[in-house]
Order: sequence, then C-alpha cells, then structure tokens
Amino acid sequence: MGARIEFFPVDNGDMTLLTLNGGRRILIDINIRKAADDENDSTTIDVASLLRSRLDRDEDGRLYVDVFLLTHPDKDHCSGLERHFHLGQPDEWNESEDKILIKEMWSSPIIFRRQKEVEGGLCPDADAWWKEARRRARLYKSATRKEIIGSGNLIQILGEDKDNKTDDLTEILVKTNTEIVKICGVEEGDFRAWLLAPQLVCDDELEQLTGKNHSSTVIRFAIHADGMDGAGLFLTGGDAQVENWERVWKRNSDHPDRLTYNVLQAPHHCSWRSLSYDSWSDKGDSVKVSQDAREALAQAAEKSFIVASCKEIKDDKDPPCIRAKQEYIDILSARSGEFLCTASECENDVLTLEIDRNGPSRPSKKNKGGLLSGLAAAMPRKVEKDGGGRYA
Repeated sequence: MGARIEFFPVDNGDMTLLTLNGGRRILIDINIRKAADDENDSTTIDVASLLRSRLDRDEDGRLYVDVFLLTHPDKDHCSGLERHFHLGQPDEWNESEDKILIKEMWSSPIIFRRQKEVEGGLCPDADAWWKEARRRARLYKSATRKEIIGSGNLIQILGEDKDNKTDDLTEILVKTNTEIVKICGVEEGDFRAWLLAPQLVCDDELEQLTGKNHSSTVIRFAIHADGMDGAGLFLTGGDAQVENWERVWKRNSDHPDRLTYNVLQAPHHCSWRSLSYDSWSDKGDSVKVSQDAREALAQAAEKSFIVASCKEIKDDKDPPCIRAKQEYIDILSARSGEFLCTASECENDVLTLEIDRNGPSRPSKKNKGGLLSGLAAAMPRKVEKDGGGRYA
C-alpha cells in the first residue's frame, strides 16, 4: 500500500495515522479508552486492535510506530498512552505486555508549560508523556556521542521554550515557522512538514491564551506520492482555538501556501470556537466568523477533504457544531471538496484517504475492509538492523 491518512473513530477525540510511501508511520494523538472511562462515549470499535493491525514489528519483535506526535496534553488526545505504549528505556520492553514502542516522540515544551502554569495539572497519561519526553531530552543533553542514541530514545522538540531552555537542544529542535524533514535522525524524501504553532509568547499574551487548547501544535504535512512532491497536503492542529488560527494567519498571510491543504482535520472536533469568539448556542445565526481564523482554515486546494473527528453532528452540540460544519462546507463549495465525519463514515474500520500523484481520494469498495482485513494485511515488512538515530 502507498501513502495514506487514516482517521480512527474515537468520538470527540483525535487519533490519526499517516503512512508515508516508504512505509514510515506517524501517529498523531490517541484516544484509546475503556468504555467504563466515559459513560457518554459511544465508541464500540476496538481502536487499539485497529491500530496494532496497521503496525510492523522490528527485528527484536517489538511492535512500533516511527513517530508519535502529541498535539497537546488533553485527555481526549492522549488517553491510553500508559496502557498501550512502552515508556522508558527500550531495553526494558516486556514481551508479555507487548506494548507499542515509540521510536521517536515529537513534543512541544510549550504545551506542557502553559498547561501547568495556567490550569495547574495534567491527566495521568499526559503526565506520563511529559515525563518520557523529559527523559529523552535529558538523555540527549547528557550523551557525549549523540549519534548512538537509538530508536525508543529519540525525540524532536517542536518550538522554542522561554528562558533559553531549548538552546542546548539545537540539533533536535524544530523552530516554529520552519520545516521538519527528519524522522529518527534521517532526512526522509517522502515528506516535509511545516511547523506553524505553537509560538513562544510573552507573559502578557500567555494570560490571554489560557489553557492547553491554546498551545496546540499546528502542522501542515506535505506527503509525497508516486514521484509527486506534496501530493497530499494535510493540515492538522489539535484543539487550536480561534485566537490561535488568527495568529497563525497573521504570521503566514504573506505565505498562504504554508497553509494550503487538500486534507484538513477540522480543529477541536469541528468546534465553532475555532472559527469565532461568539457562542453558537447563545447567539445562533447572529454569530460572527473571525475572518483571519477563517482565512487560515480556508486555504483549500481543488477536491479537498475536511474531516471532522467527532461524534455525530447535531443542532444542539458544540463540539461538534452544526454551524462549524456549514462553514467548512462553504469553504469546500468553491473547491469541489467533500466534508466527512468519522461518526458517520466509520462502521467497523477507520476512515481512510489514499494518496497518489493526483492527491487524496477515498479507496474503492474492493479495497475497504474491517478489522479482520486490516489484521490480514498487517504482515510485518522486512526491516534492517537498526543502527540508531543519527543527528548530523
């Protein structure tokens, strides 16, 4: 199979898997929880098994993802981390537990600092991520030979932190408004990713941008396919709010191509609060759209898809919000695009968009399948002995 984007049906949560042409896999957020965790959670699909069916094992028999990106430390973006993923030294991986190894973490220090300073705490899974990210960063700092740091210990830091805290992480630091080009220390030829947010702000701005949603990581991936650079342009931004999208647009209005997409993951599960300061439930049709936020989210190419990872979209909910759906459909109307929702598109499998040289498309019915077909297709590919991540 070639490049593709898979959206898992996790109600009002995000869980997305990117597969590149060369077979590398980038997991963005997870929401794997037991039914007892949330009595209002209508998810019945075993998303953990769905994810495992799509992953390979390394030469040591460990199931793994090449990259795990956490957009922000909210429960519906990291639930199930400790239960399903190995955290700690890779040589401590336990075969009986058979947890998923994360070869490389992509993490922003800003999202955790803002969460702790403003809201004062993390859920257990977010705290576990933060501790593991710190372990890997400290290992990098203390290593005299950076090139021998191998899979399971790797991390890329997304965005600079205040007080020069990231100055000694130059080789694994990606500054906002620059490109990510490496996976596990190796420059990959089948993708590039533009880091659009979070942006370091002053203390006064921090008081205005309260909470973890306002520090969400925003990235536009350019996924290559069939010899075509950037055939798939995927824009994703966690739970970024209207203020964030306004700032992203103001920083990039002279370079709107950085925001161009043919697949957009509707931010914050199709919430109206990503497009407007007004309350939809209070003001109804009199609400006003933020033009700057809309511009940031309206850079759709021809035949684009906007995917809402959320529950069924009804009149009386936010998120997801019917008014936000209407706005996204309006954006797509001039581009012959299509709006999709995981709640309505996923029956017993994920929502898949395949990417070829002509861009993203829905797979034909003969290529679709449920959990059993996913398991059957998940034969481990041959891997070379890992020589460790290299940082040049």
